[in-house]
Amino acid sequence: MREGIAGKLAKMFINSKLTPLLMLTALLVGVLATFMTPREEEPQISVPLVDLYFSYPGGSAREVKERVAKPVEKYLTEIDGVKYVYSTSQKDFALVTVRYEVGDDTEESLVKLWATIMKNMDRMPQGMQPPLIKKVTIDDVPALTLTFWSDSYGPYQLRKVAAEVADELKNISNIGDVNLNGGLKRQLRIILDKDALARYRITPLQIARQIKASNSQLTAGTFQEMNREFVVRTGQFLKSAEDVRGIIVGLYNSGPVYLGDVAEVIDGPEEVENYAFFGKGAASSDETLRGEYPAVTLTVAKRKGTDATALANQVLAKVDALEGTVITSGINVTETRNYGETASEKVFTLLEHLIGAVVAVTIVVGLFLGWRGGLVVFASVPITFALTLLVYYLFDYTLNRVTLFALIFVTGIVVDDSIIIAENIHRHFSMRRMPKLQAAIAAINEVGNPTILATFTVIASVLPMVFVSGLMGPYMSPMPIGASLAMIFSLFVALIGTPWLAFRLLKAEDGHEEEYDIKKSLYYKVFDRTLTPLIDSWWKTALVFVFVTLLLGGAISMIPLKMVELKMLPFDNKSEFQVIVDMPEGTTLEETARATKDIVSYLKTEPEVKDYQYYVGTGAPINFNGLVRHYYLRQNDNMADIQVNLVHKNDRSAQSHDIAKRVRPKVQEIASRYQANVKVVEVPPGPPVLSTIVAEVYGPDQEQQIMLAEKIKAIMKDTPGVVDVDWMVEDDYNEYSLVVDKEKAAYRGITTEQITNTLRMALDGAEVGLLHTDTELEPVGLEVRLPIAARSRILDLSGIYVKSQGMSSLTTRLPAGEMIPLSDLVTVTEVPAEKSIY
Repeated sequence: MREGIAGKLAKMFINSKLTPLLMLTALLVGVLATFMTPREEEPQISVPLVDLYFSYPGGSAREVKERVAKPVEKYLTEIDGVKYVYSTSQKDFALVTVRYEVGDDTEESLVKLWATIMKNMDRMPQGMQPPLIKKVTIDDVPALTLTFWSDSYGPYQLRKVAAEVADELKNISNIGDVNLNGGLKRQLRIILDKDALARYRITPLQIARQIKASNSQLTAGTFQEMNREFVVRTGQFLKSAEDVRGIIVGLYNSGPVYLGDVAEVIDGPEEVENYAFFGKGAASSDETLRGEYPAVTLTVAKRKGTDATALANQVLAKVDALEGTVITSGINVTETRNYGETASEKVFTLLEHLIGAVVAVTIVVGLFLGWRGGLVVFASVPITFALTLLVYYLFDYTLNRVTLFALIFVTGIVVDDSIIIAENIHRHFSMRRMPKLQAAIAAINEVGNPTILATFTVIASVLPMVFVSGLMGPYMSPMPIGASLAMIFSLFVALIGTPWLAFRLLKAEDGHEEEYDIKKSLYYKVFDRTLTPLIDSWWKTALVFVFVTLLLGGAISMIPLKMVELKMLPFDNKSEFQVIVDMPEGTTLEETARATKDIVSYLKTEPEVKDYQYYVGTGAPINFNGLVRHYYLRQNDNMADIQVNLVHKNDRSAQSHDIAKRVRPKVQEIASRYQANVKVVEVPPGPPVLSTIVAEVYGPDQEQQIMLAEKIKAIMKDTPGVVDVDWMVEDDYNEYSLVVDKEKAAYRGITTEQITNTLRMALDGAEVGLLHTDTELEPVGLEVRLPIAARSRILDLSGIYVKSQGMSSLTTRLPAGEMIPLSDLVTVTEVPAEKSIY
């Protein structure tokens, strides 16, 4: 027989001393690569996503859409590589999200976007502030979250301690963003006294100007004297509450009026704008801790390509070292997320399954070829996978559930090449027609070319998965790439390593006692009795084809008949899920907190719940799912997130999906009492999407869009299997519009700008500077605002005054400096609030 490629390779390596060295080297570098390759929960995906935040003070939602969002969308769609552009237009604000093609370079995409925005800035409307541009990547998802909670310290003290810990953690190499969720920052609050302001004839705007003017320091320059140069610094920053109280804000009866005379200056926590609480669930072993405690969650993200397990271990070790010093007694730290631990667990679980699959294959082969033949196959598989893991490392892949699943997926296939070679060598040895070496080479040469063809046929069937579009493509790409590489390496191992092993492990004797007759073998007899009648009889052949066709049709029909569920990936048994709470627009923070607490009171009674955190008025730490869905923008008073952590899957019988299904009806029943929309959100087993089913309604008229969307929403609610339905339309609610009487204001020497800035400062507060201190890790703002009691009703605004600028060219009725109540200059009307435009 003519020698082919397989025979030549076998002849070259079957007795070579390099063969065992090559196999040992491949095994060692593969093991080394396994330990060096970073481990993480999800595969790295390069899908550049950028958020642009545009501030356009005073603009209505429709004006923002027409003058900001719409032109920006047009400019951005012209950028090469941009796939989608979405925008949301609200009063005073627009959010534009740009998504590029899968695989585009993130940095290059950002540069092109920045250049396009700067090129068109001169076309933007006057009054629009420069946009804030933020890229969004999978590495923004915290790999580790630590929740600080206490029954003796409040959110203000907890945040200070957490901030100090965060500052220490930033010294760890390869650590990414470190952020804090919840708690209260330090702030110097300047609470205005309306009566005192009126008595001393001082306005809020006047106070703001004086604070800014007093909080100034700079280097004025230098001068030379006696051959020396001296630096001159002028001014002085505000460094304490006493400095702020001592600012002179006006004159009254020829005497100075200090800020402390007209306002209360409080150095302490900022006004409450969100809540964060921690609690233990029914599965907690500590029966004494069943309440809810103020909490601050510290989130730690990793840099691209960093091992999540190693980083999490470093962070936890650092936090343990800070116990007793930075983290004082009475403050508890609970690990509420550790994707490094779950990634490592998944890696080792998959490796165990991988080893189990290899052992199972070895046993099966051993039953037919004997223990020596099984040992040949057993040795070839680790070498194949070692080389595949080495390529994973060289290609900057990480060890995650997809890359390792690829190896498990092909375990049964990669052994085929070695089994074919080993089995044929075993058969030729058993025939005893040739000397051992010649028999081995002949056996390989006989099946080598078909083996090569079969290998590339398998690769051709798997590799097209690389070209799947959308997020699923890059998410699952390690599987076809890994499987194809494993098949190629298995072929080389089968043609080089397996012959060397088989030649030394399989027994054979030179010469033969009788001619080998294949017709006497059991296999031949079984196949002869089964297939020969089918080949000889045309009607039996046709019957078999009909039967197989019916089986195939029956299998396919199970899908439309709903006899089987069709889904991309199976559910994963996670140790967490979220409950997203959306109250009607206009709901107060306290009412949202009350509804959320009622839901939590039920969830914590579930036997699998270990602990929980809920965040009201601010978002919970995001996961990959929340990153895609923009959960990090959930910062309104009517929004809340509940993070539920379950006990380890080994300590419970129910799957996380079954638990989520079990709690959903009761959670929705509680939410319905508050007219809230709630969604029980699980971590998806694959790349996340906005929702399982998404309907987008387009049209020139927003009212018609909403009417049509309402009909679609009703259809979805009535669809069997649909559990959560939501839409991007705010509820109807009213707002107060204060319309300035411009003619009256002009005659009294008042500008519209004075009125709007005064009301903004009184109601929402205005940060007029920073307290310059060297001891705080977070900026300490100076906020001017009315007390809550003086801004709880629309009638309270009547006590706010503005000062006339004189306007002597228009009127001589009032001299400059006259105090005018706002109620004389504005008309209050209650109108429906504008809805966001998508």
